[in-house]
Amino acid sequence: MCPRPARICRAITVSVLVLTLSSASGLFAAVPVGIRVNAAHKGYAIPAGFCGLSFETMSETPTPADRAGIRGSPRPLFSPTDKQLITLFRNMGVHNLRLGGGTLDGLHAAHPSDADIDRVFAFAKAAGVKVIYSLQLLNGNPRRDAATARYIWTRYRRSLECFALGNEPDVPSYHYPPHGAGTGTDPAIRGYRSYLADWRKFASTILRAVPTAKFAGPDAAGKLWAAWFARDQKKWGHVILITQHWYVGGGPFIPGTRIGMSSAMAIKRMLGRSWPVTRYPRFFRHNVAPVLATGFPCRMTEMNDYLYGVNGASNAFASALWALDLMHWWAAHGCCGINFHNTRWIPTDTIYVGRSGGYKMRPKGYAFRAFDLGSQGRVEPAMLTNVDHLNLTAYAVGTAKTQYVTIINKEYGRHARPAEATLAFHDFTAHSARVMFLRAPHGDVGARHGVTLGGAAISNHAPWHGRWRAMNSRSHGNFTLYVPPASAAIVRVSRQ
Repeated sequence: MCPRPARICRAITVSVLVLTLSSASGLFAAVPVGIRVNAAHKGYAIPAGFCGLSFETMSETPTPADRAGIRGSPRPLFSPTDKQLITLFRNMGVHNLRLGGGTLDGLHAAHPSDADIDRVFAFAKAAGVKVIYSLQLLNGNPRRDAATARYIWTRYRRSLECFALGNEPDVPSYHYPPHGAGTGTDPAIRGYRSYLADWRKFASTILRAVPTAKFAGPDAAGKLWAAWFARDQKKWGHVILITQHWYVGGGPFIPGTRIGMSSAMAIKRMLGRSWPVTRYPRFFRHNVAPVLATGFPCRMTEMNDYLYGVNGASNAFASALWALDLMHWWAAHGCCGINFHNTRWIPTDTIYVGRSGGYKMRPKGYAFRAFDLGSQGRVEPAMLTNVDHLNLTAYAVGTAKTQYVTIINKEYGRHARPAEATLAFHDFTAHSARVMFLRAPHGDVGARHGVTLGGAAISNHAPWHGRWRAMNSRSHGNFTLYVPPASAAIVRVSRQ
């Protein structure tokens, strides 16, 4: 279950003043923006386990050939001896590992052995993550699931967040024909009611083997089943988490066509104003708010920018700015965590295999660490004054002793504008301020290499050595900060 540490945030006022920036196309003046955080309204306490990754069940097993369109691997992905992957998880600030996806269910489902499970949980312990472990439902066997659950529970319960059953049960491939235009192969599941009955049958069998087991569900792909499941399981007592999937941009195609989207178009949508202003609120209203109204926490156990991704965008620096903004937006709206999905090996993957065969991290991983640094406390609603429409967002989080402000300048390209932020604090006696920047070389949102956080790269072989830099510019008790285009700044302010 998602923890909710009690922390407090104070009022912050951020004003963006006029500044000039020399660029290839001339001089650009910074745009004045004001951001005021209301300390009177104590917002959501961000759980420590918010940042997560999701992987296919197939990743637990050796799969030398392609399966279900997912590239295979001669070795399991997770191992306690894989120092590269463990180092990346720790350096990124990943706290949750969800295992499931399309290779969990159906007639060709992956079936991890006890040895595979041992490797997964030994890796989880070494990486310091909690595991949401999915068990097969479609064409599954409840006794086999119960045996697996008992094996995990008796050996690894400290590293287990909870169990899940099935994956995206509201898609046509789950439903036995002719119900709902289904193409499923399991006659026990024809729609929501039969799914719920089957889910409870499997869960009850597991509970006879593990009476104190806890579950998450339904890992829905659409907008109805998560709320229905929360409503119907509210009094059941063994469900602790409602889970939802979402690929924000949908398929990687030009809208209304089946023509592949260019990286330029994909980045424009990822860093544009439309997603945070229209798509996020609409999805929240229809999918998440009804779940939170039941009292359950809600976690996005599969999320990414586009389904399958867009090369040059999903695997570029633009994805880091997008993901950092996305995580703060959803944390501010009460989501208890996000797991970005890895399908091995496509552009949306945060972890990939380099040419030498070792594991590496794409720029999106920098967003995890940046969020982890700036999310220690409670969020507060921020009022934005932005007359000149600078494409900038800011989020404030803090405790009684420390304030964090994350500022994301999503302007990019030849006409991008910088900002100079002046941070003023109300009901908080600021003694010192430090800042850490998330940047790409030359502000290039298409960059795949050379990204830094706190002046340092995140590697797979050594601890991350990013540093906080002192903010020395102070006037009348306020701190000033220059934020270049296509960058993010995490500010940490300490009480006197």
